[in-house]
Amino acid sequence: MDFSKLKADFAQSFNRTDGALFFAPGRINLIGEHTDYNGGHVFPCSITLGTYAIAAKREDTTVRLISLNFEDLGIISFELADLEYRKEDSWTNYPKGMIKYLKEAGHEINQGMDILYWGNIPNGAGLSSSASIELLTGVILERLFGLELANMELILTGKRVENAFIGVNSGIMDQFAIGMGQKDMAILLDCNTLEYELVPVKLDGYTIVIMNTNKRRELADSKYNERRSQCEQALEELQKELSAKTLGELDLENFEKYQHLISNETLVRRARHAVSENERTILATKALKNGDLMTFGELINQSHISLRDDYHVTGVELDMLVETAWEQPGVLGARMTGAGFGGCAIAIVETARTDAFIEKVGLAYEDKIGYPAAFYIANISDGAKAIKEE
Repeated sequence: MDFSKLKADFAQSFNRTDGALFFAPGRINLIGEHTDYNGGHVFPCSITLGTYAIAAKREDTTVRLISLNFEDLGIISFELADLEYRKEDSWTNYPKGMIKYLKEAGHEINQGMDILYWGNIPNGAGLSSSASIELLTGVILERLFGLELANMELILTGKRVENAFIGVNSGIMDQFAIGMGQKDMAILLDCNTLEYELVPVKLDGYTIVIMNTNKRRELADSKYNERRSQCEQALEELQKELSAKTLGELDLENFEKYQHLISNETLVRRARHAVSENERTILATKALKNGDLMTFGELINQSHISLRDDYHVTGVELDMLVETAWEQPGVLGARMTGAGFGGCAIAIVETARTDAFIEKVGLAYEDKIGYPAAFYIANISDGAKAIKEE
């Protein structure tokens, strides 16, 4: 990638040319949706779409931030002595939260910074642009101030920013995928224990296509927190006779034996998704390790059906993309990815057929929905890091 425009924009914004370059990816989740906060397994990977930054320390204690994705907002400034959440500070609350919590943890961040951000993750697409900004800010702080930060500390700090500072009751998957990602690897993560395994993604002859509904989804305003509380209520009712601490500890057989304890059908469906999706995720990982791509694809399809019918987080746009994808030749599997309610889906498509796939699905979607979808080819990338220029 040519960084000359970013450097020119940094120079123009801050009247200096001494910034260092950084990158943090976005993420897709291959399978394991809405399982992270239920103590189950997820299977995400970081992708080549992400957020770039140029950053330099200042001599004073002012932090000045600008994003080329929100140029109309201009430079937003705040002082290190005043790191409170402010709605009017918009997207800069994500970096501000990282600075606040790392300082509170005892890390010496005693000078201001000038940072320019630019991301090529489609805004509101559900590829985790917020966690990308959080982890990116973390590696910037680590490098600029010589902090000794373990990856896990950055990941947990990012999650805390999301939960406590921004107010989104999300799990750990996004920050984990972006902090621990490695090229051509997906991460099987047990969200209960944080034990994880890097698994090679060998899709010989196939390509991951990201399909963006172009329907924005605002996680904090969505029904995400409602789904989470429904699962918590179902678990509480199961705990009358079961000792499970999370839904992720149950298998389907056990769940079906005890589901009569759950007070209404809606809660049964929500919990059934969490339990069955956890099982699918483990089976899908095994299939991928064994090179059984047909089974892997079928489990991906079943994941979408469960998210549509039991968890009710897909909606007409995502269903249109996925169900049209299923009809195309050369498609191994397709499902929504992310929290749902709009955002993106993924399809695993024979590489030789990707152009025809994108054309056909794109035409069908625009005809039914009335506006176009967007398509991206996803390669699996490293996690958040400083960039060494060649």
